[in-house]
Amino acid sequence: MSKPYVLGVDIGGTNTVFGIVDARGHVIASDSIKTRKHASFDDYVEELHTGVMRLLKANDAEDKIYGIGIGAPNGNYYTGEIQNPPNLPWGPVIPLAEKVSKAFGGIPVGVTNDANAAALGEMTYGAARGMKDFIMITLGTGVGSGIVVNGQLVYGHDGFAGELGHLIVKRNNGRICGCGRTGCLEAYCSATGVARTAREFLEVRTEPSTLRNLPIEDITSKDVYDAAVAGDQLAKDIFEYTGTILGQAFADMVAFSSPQAIILFGGLAKSGDLLMRPLKEAFEKNVLPIFKGKTKIILSELKESDAAVLGASALGWEAKYRADSPAANAVANGSAVVVSTEEEKK
Repeated sequence: MSKPYVLGVDIGGTNTVFGIVDARGHVIASDSIKTRKHASFDDYVEELHTGVMRLLKANDAEDKIYGIGIGAPNGNYYTGEIQNPPNLPWGPVIPLAEKVSKAFGGIPVGVTNDANAAALGEMTYGAARGMKDFIMITLGTGVGSGIVVNGQLVYGHDGFAGELGHLIVKRNNGRICGCGRTGCLEAYCSATGVARTAREFLEVRTEPSTLRNLPIEDITSKDVYDAAVAGDQLAKDIFEYTGTILGQAFADMVAFSSPQAIILFGGLAKSGDLLMRPLKEAFEKNVLPIFKGKTKIILSELKESDAAVLGASALGWEAKYRADSPAANAVANGSAVVVSTEEEKK
């Protein structure tokens, strides 16, 4: 019997990364293509197919892919579509699962957004193994989230539930967020948000800082981190401010779903005590007494270079299982894995 694999695909605004993953969560091999290279979505799928088939052939994995999981911006689990993507050129509605399944001869395809894919990956391969209730928070350019309750990702009635990065944390005079609203968590606690805080602090405060040696509009969260590690007090205060807001927001999140853990992933999560100390202090100060001591705040166990592919691959196994089990498919939120007409005829 041949060894089963799934394909994990992570569609980013710049690159699409794909990899072959075995049942133990090992990434056998991976590669990438440029996401925005083609004006036509069909041309993009064709290049993705070519790249994947080349990778499969090189690793003796042809005809061994049992399912495909895809994490994508605004990926809808229920419909298999990308809907109104903020940074992809093919909108407003992209029939992702349908087109990819057809290109690969009817292999079952599951789709969700990138943060939900990260939560699936953590539950399948990482720090959330054995947990039925947890929240995954991705701290990158934005703030993403995946909410798991009783072992199931929360998708809501339309497939887009769980946008905790767009909780309002500043009701009055909040920053404008990329979503168009003001005061969102993402505007303060993402890598972009840290850079915005740096610019604000530099404008309103007068003490010396090595950050003043940089062009103010070019400052990044990495610059702030490097300065803080070197002992720069203003940079340390930026992390204090960021961690406090994040900890307060986590206290509100716990009141919603009482998770066993909140798991952090992404570049900003690697800031160590600069972020984690004020975060945990603010969390403990603001969490409801009934929840005190019940929720851990921990870091992801997924290897960053493999995390996107692993997260998406977990959805590939689910897609295969649900395609093979109509009864399970009916129970799973009433949704359906998309397969092509070629598969349906078999």
